[in-house]
Amino acid sequence: MLKWFSKKKEEKLDPLDFSILKTDIHSHFIPGIDDGSPNMETTINLIQEMQKLGFCKVITSPHVMSDFYKNSSETILEGLENVRTELRVQNINMEVDAVAEYYIDYNFEQKIGKERFLTFGHNYLLVELSFLEAPKNLSDIIFKLQLEGYKVVLAHPERYLYLQMKDYEELVNRGVLLQINLLSLLGYYSSQVKDKVEGLILRNIVSFLGSDCHNMRHAELYKKCQTQKAWHDLYNSGRLLNNTL
Repeated sequence: MLKWFSKKKEEKLDPLDFSILKTDIHSHFIPGIDDGSPNMETTINLIQEMQKLGFCKVITSPHVMSDFYKNSSETILEGLENVRTELRVQNINMEVDAVAEYYIDYNFEQKIGKERFLTFGHNYLLVELSFLEAPKNLSDIIFKLQLEGYKVVLAHPERYLYLQMKDYEELVNRGVLLQINLLSLLGYYSSQVKDKVEGLILRNIVSFLGSDCHNMRHAELYKKCQTQKAWHDLYNSGRLLNNTL
């Protein structure tokens, strides 16, 4: 006997504008220094798209990875000033700041206590992990960062498929704040990532929402996120800290 299976239809709601967030904390808009915007023209176009979505501030966050993107605070801040200058020239009224998305590895760990990392808000530090496995001493690294006064924000935790819900809850109990990606709500990365992000929202342990915007293809999809029930649930949770920045 043939059996017909149908995927449950996604519940769509009236669009909820991102102006209620005010600030996006994760993007790759500084041209030519990582896998994000390749040039200033693209950067300006991306920032204008964020403005159309309702954001009044973006905190862009280039990768800092010892093996791939050997950026420093100096190169990031220099790039930031170039972007700000171009925005002024084009009379675009958007507040732009910059931090970094620090990849946690041995080299990063060696800099703790010796180098001042770029932070946003109340000394929030954006970090990311390998997509293959977490560092064996992740808890120790988090503790070292906290001793230095940083409030650790873990970028796109839903994309680390080796982490389970108990792992996320343990991280949150250790004082780590979780930042999910907008496109995870659409299943852009995978259906498994979508399921995980919905689980994190259901458990009410998400503190930040970020675009993680790299290109125009990403920017064109964010409007679809505004009708997703998961986004509405997340905003209504009252836990998001974006609008405090």
